[in-house]
Amino acid sequence: MSKNSRETFVKQLKKYMTIKKKSQKDISNELGIPTTTVSNWYLGKKYPRPDSMQKLADYFGIKMEELISDNSTIKTGVKIPVLGTVIAGIPITAIEEILDYEEISESLAKTGDFYALKIKGTSMEPKMSEGDIVIVRQQNYVENNQIAIVLINGDEATVKQVRYRNDGIELIGFNSYVYPPTFYTKEQILNLPIQIIGKVVELRAKF
Repeated sequence: MSKNSRETFVKQLKKYMTIKKKSQKDISNELGIPTTTVSNWYLGKKYPRPDSMQKLADYFGIKMEELISDNSTIKTGVKIPVLGTVIAGIPITAIEEILDYEEISESLAKTGDFYALKIKGTSMEPKMSEGDIVIVRQQNYVENNQIAIVLINGDEATVKQVRYRNDGIELIGFNSYVYPPTFYTKEQILNLPIQIIGKVVELRAKF
């Protein structure tokens, strides 16, 4: 492997680690790769095998070519807005409180319409902390026990695990010792209303 190829890989690796807000430890833990191996890649001491390179590409949601080429014409992803609030009746595209932008892969973007939402409060700790970002696909239904963006009474959206019951719906925060699950009857679902407006497909945690 030439020196230039290795240097290009290191440059691209660090670039996507910054974009995706991932550390060497994150890569090691989440991909099951030894920390020394990841460190050697990061320092340019070693070059990943093709299967490991593909693992990295999949992990970052990019094409493998984007790790071995710094061609600026390569599309790195699709930008979506990071919102602070989501209010009933206001289309996502019309919301002006855009805090930042996140990137998602082109392949993910093709599966629907997406936005990102900044977590507020501590009801979803320890899995999700205040300030973390969730990537959300716009949809009005999620499967049982999946995590959704839910509007209650048309107010600001909340992030909760959804559990369906024969007599209604239960919204669950992971921090259940502090925030007990909330149950809504079928009548309340219609009259408040309770609206599912998106499914959480990815968490981007802060350091």
